[in-house]
Amino acid sequence: MRLVRTDSHNIDFKKLVEELDAYLAITDGEEHEFYDQFNKLNHIKHVVLCYYRDSILAGCGAIKEYDSQTVEVKRMYTVTGFRNMGVASSILKEIEQWTKELSYNRCILETGTRQLEAICLYKSNGYQIIDNYEPYRDALNSLCFEKRIS
Repeated sequence: MRLVRTDSHNIDFKKLVEELDAYLAITDGEEHEFYDQFNKLNHIKHVVLCYYRDSILAGCGAIKEYDSQTVEVKRMYTVTGFRNMGVASSILKEIEQWTKELSYNRCILETGTRQLEAICLYKSNGYQIIDNYEPYRDALNSLCFEKRIS
């Protein structure tokens, strides 16, 4: 696997986000419009792409500033054929390293309660469930996590 740091202007990232949004439109159902408003790409400066065998696009993830100490993990997605191969965990580790390099000390994220694979991924990578943060505070189908980065 090869990990590449880029930004939201990257064409490969945009392609994966289209796949992710199509997937989430199905799993989120009627709530998709609510969640979609918080997933725009216009302010994402830090994107990690994963390529298999150097050129086959396998997954992505991103971070954006939440506050002066915290980044929010966004747009995590692994292409179906590459799931359960360590792609998402590798992306998370790279995101955490980048977070540290940028002098933030905490990653937070939101996922849907229906996203069982994502919940397992975050728990297995040391993320702890926290109270829902804004803008998800009253979203009943949201589950929020954090991980302290040292």
